[in-house]
Amino acid sequence: MTTSALRPDGRVVSITYTSSATRLMSVGQLVELIEQIRPKNERLGITGLLLYSGGNVIQTLEGTADAVDGLLEVISADPRHAQLRVLDRRLVDERAFATWSMGFRNVTAREVAQLQDFTEFARLSVGDDLAPHAVAAFDLLDTFRVNAV
Repeated sequence: MTTSALRPDGRVVSITYTSSATRLMSVGQLVELIEQIRPKNERLGITGLLLYSGGNVIQTLEGTADAVDGLLEVISADPRHAQLRVLDRRLVDERAFATWSMGFRNVTAREVAQLQDFTEFARLSVGDDLAPHAVAAFDLLDTFRVNAV
């Protein structure tokens, strides 16, 4: 992984965002997309996790500020995304998804419903103001990381 532009203190930027797909993607299309993304992220030193459910995306990206901000610009301009909202941006001492160039999970509505702590977050649409739920959004991603097979 590229580390040349790390901060002197070793911290990285972590951004969590949500967006809506402009059209639903099949599992096959999602897998193909993730397979294209992983090598690019690895070259950029980006790690993270993407959850997709019924056209809704929630993703955390981690890396240098330049790499994360550049990738977020690309994602914002991607016609497959609409209503992109950054929920949280912070400097972190260590990556939550350090071993994943991009983890991915197609999450069923049943799986989200079973996560009682995230009921309020899951009920909100992407277009709503989700800023008060940024911690729940990151915790949702982290739950899938911890329980990954």
